[in-house]
Amino acid sequence: MPQTSPILTLKDVQYRWSGRAAFDLRIRALNLQPAETVLVLGESGSGKSTLLSLICGTILAQSGQVICAGQDIAALSASQRDKFRADHIGLIFQQFNLLPFASVQDNIALPLQFAKQRRERVGDMTAEAKRLCQDLGLPDEVLTARAGTLSVGQQQRVAAARALIGTPPLIIADEPTSALDAASQSTFLDLLFAQSQAHETTVMMVSHDARLSNQFDRVLHMSDICETARGAL
Repeated sequence: MPQTSPILTLKDVQYRWSGRAAFDLRIRALNLQPAETVLVLGESGSGKSTLLSLICGTILAQSGQVICAGQDIAALSASQRDKFRADHIGLIFQQFNLLPFASVQDNIALPLQFAKQRRERVGDMTAEAKRLCQDLGLPDEVLTARAGTLSVGQQQRVAAARALIGTPPLIIADEPTSALDAASQSTFLDLLFAQSQAHETTVMMVSHDARLSNQFDRVLHMSDICETARGAL
């Protein structure tokens, strides 16, 4: 089989929060492959949020490399990092971060306002938003509903559609199933993974819930990823 390059590589990464006592996060090596689903487990304070910030380029490592989709994040300016993140990383937040008074369709399309490459891949935005809703188990009429009127489970699927639109190569999910029961968690992940496999999108999800482990290709623990993590966030 042909060799494929990792979609995400962290090598010899070190980050220390200035002014915070005994904080030191070091990651010797981390690689994620195209179309792989990876669960990163860690308790509160284990460094999960800092890891995600390093990957997304909202903070920069003091040493080492973070390479996403072939791009060394540190080589970009702040504005270039914002554009790169919008084009290459789909984000699913723990609180979903939907615009409550905007329609579902407008919420799903929101990343395309900032991501030229994703926008060019979509074509007909309305048709793509409708397709994603259907594939994620949402009825067509939900497209015109205000996001704030939806159930928690429906809002979660809208957040997933927003992350998936324009097929970014990497999806980062930050505790997106924490508000759901076990059956709803499983259903959501099945739907998310079906979409990721269809477009060879890598999914990296961070959580403290080890019960999700059997649904992922690979499970990593923060204690294994980080050589040291003291006072982590």
